[in-house]
Formats: sequence, structure tokens, C-alpha cells
Amino acid sequence: MSKPVHELAEVIREYKTSFIAKHQPLKQHLSVLNAIDKCRTAALGGHVDACDRCGHVRVSYNSCRNRHCPKCQGTNREKWIAARQEQLLPVTYFHVVFTLPQEFNSWCIHYPKEMYNLLLAASKQTITAFAQDEKHLGAMPGMISVLHTWGQNLCLHPHVHMIVPGGGITAAGYWKKAKCKGNYLFPVKAMSTVFKNKYMEGFLQLIQTKNSSIQQNVRETLYNKSWVVYAKQPFGGAKQVIEYLGRYTHKVAISNHRILSITDCKVSFKYKDYADGCKQKQMVLEATEFLRRFCMHILPPGFRKIRHYGFLANTNRAMLRVQQEEMGVAAAPAIKKDPIASDSYRDGWKTIAKEKMNYDVDQCPCCKKGRMITILHFDANAPPPVWVLKKIAAQKSIITP
Repeated sequence: MSKPVHELAEVIREYKTSFIAKHQPLKQHLSVLNAIDKCRTAALGGHVDACDRCGHVRVSYNSCRNRHCPKCQGTNREKWIAARQEQLLPVTYFHVVFTLPQEFNSWCIHYPKEMYNLLLAASKQTITAFAQDEKHLGAMPGMISVLHTWGQNLCLHPHVHMIVPGGGITAAGYWKKAKCKGNYLFPVKAMSTVFKNKYMEGFLQLIQTKNSSIQQNVRETLYNKSWVVYAKQPFGGAKQVIEYLGRYTHKVAISNHRILSITDCKVSFKYKDYADGCKQKQMVLEATEFLRRFCMHILPPGFRKIRHYGFLANTNRAMLRVQQEEMGVAAAPAIKKDPIASDSYRDGWKTIAKEKMNYDVDQCPCCKKGRMITILHFDANAPPPVWVLKKIAAQKSIITP
């Protein structure tokens, strides 16, 4: 993919002060904005590499590693997907989306942790209730849930994407295929009703603990309307499941490639209008409003937006492995470790970049033949001039004759 013309960091760098003065953001939001602002800049330090053949010098700045940063998700995504490949079964997989009604948006802004925990729990409980029913399955299901809080226009739109294998493991330890005959795992309208009831039960308990209340007309509206549960057609196979995971699991509210221009205190970005046949359109927002919308999607500290349930939960790995063996699924090879790296974030990232992203980090970008060798690490300041770096490389005898 080509390098984006503009970056979210540019908007933050130029308009953060105005945004703070106008909207008084939360401390945790400022922390995320500051991290994205400094990502891959001299402010975070970095290292210098030199080619062992031509002597080309490259300066690389450290990443912020923040999960909301558009630039820090590539290798994280690929590492997560590689781990999920170990959990695949040779069965049909279904994609279900549970969406919160917009009447809850103000509550999501004030109590995001509680509201999103409820959303993940209610969607999980809904699938579990249908799976345990002998009429539909009668077995323990497996689920991978991914929370998204945004729409393409950056407005608040909390919803959960779920990947659900088309079957489950019985109490006796046998695989039982789902009884569905159509394109969907369970009846969508029935799931909508169960989801609504389970969420409302938890929500009413929540507002009691907050010593608050909900207006009667809003409560009636929520109970009377049909909540959106969207069941997509099943995946064609394991490959499609992995491709889906790559698109959705490590997304952030907006990617750098969607930002078209940053001029005159305004930000222009492209979005897909699902209400109008998924047409690509362009939206222009005041820069401070753009940042306000982005901050609505910064999750509470420590909040887990990706969760595994049922036989796909970490506590049931042994059960899953037994089922894979019975289905003839070979154990997946372990991800290779980067011998130079030491911490868990860096382990294997060069291998992943090369094998999954077609980018050899160690290949010299100049001569394409040499290997880049690290000659210097520096802290939060600019590296020495290039001529000094070349002299250091020569002194270390890094360049081969």
C-alpha cells in the first residue's frame, strides 16, 4: 500500500491546542493524542542502521505502540491472526453483528466501560442461549467478539462483530453441527429480541448503581423498537475467516489513507455511506470537531475490545485442541522468534513483516543486496548528522569489502 498523503498525527499536531481549549478532553484522551503525535518521531528516540555493503544509513524512530494509532497496528494484526489460525476448525463460520440503538449514545459517552462491557456480554449471552437450546444446537458454542464504536463518518455507532463456528462441543465432548438449513446460524428476529431483553436487563441495573434513571418515553422506545442484529452469509472457508479477521480486529476509528486534506482549520476525509448503496463520499469537518469525534472512540484504559468465549476461550484451549485432532487438523507451527529482539512486542515482528507484509526490514533499500545492521541507539532526541553516522559505521567495520 502506498504511503498516505496525510496523517492523523498532523491534525493532532496542528489543532490539539484549539481542541483542548474548546472541548476540555479527558486525561486519557490527551494521553492517546500525545502518543499518536509523537509516534515515529525523534521525541520517542530510535536507532540507526547501516548497510553492510554500500554503507547506506537509515534512521528509524520508535513507535508509540498505542492501540488507537493508525501506524502501529500492522504487525500487531498479523501476529494476532497467526495465533488465531491455530484455533481454526474445518467447519462453516458465521458472521453476526449486534448494534446498540442510538438512544444509548449519551450513556456510552459517560460510561463507556460499563456500556461496552454490557454490549459484549449481552451479545455473547444471546448466542449462548440459542446454542444451548436443543432446538437450534444443544452444545457449547465458540465465539470471537470484536468491539467497534464508530461509523464511517466517525459518529458514535457501538456494535460488536462476532465470528461463530457453525456448531459446538457437546457435554460428552463430541462435535455437533448446527441445525440451520439456510444462510444464517440462528433466527435473526429471535436473536434481536433476546439481545434486547438481556441488554436492557443489565442496563436498568447499571443506572440504578449510578443513582440515575431513564425517561419513560425513551424506555418505551427502546423496548418497542427492533434492535439491529445483522447476520451475514457464512464464510466460504477458513481462508475467508482469516481475511475477515485481518480487516476488522485491529482497525482504528480512521486510517491515515482516508484523510484527504488538512487545510484552513478543516479536515476532509472519505467515507462509505452504507445508507446510500455503500457509495464513497467525502466529508469535511472542523479540525476540532474531527478530533472530538476521534476521541469518542478512545477506549477506557485496559479495556479488552477483542474477546473469546465458549470453546474458543483461553481456558478451553485443551478442549479445542482435542476437537481439532478429531477433525484431523495438524498443530500449527510456532511463530519464529527474532533472535535480536527480547521483549514480547518485538518477538518475531521482522519475520511477520517479511512473510505476511512482503517487507524485508533488514534488506538495504538502496542497493537491495546488503543487510541493514544497527550501529546506534538514541534516546528522545535527534540522531547525529549523517556524516557522523557513516563514520561510526566505518569505525565498526560494518561495510564488507
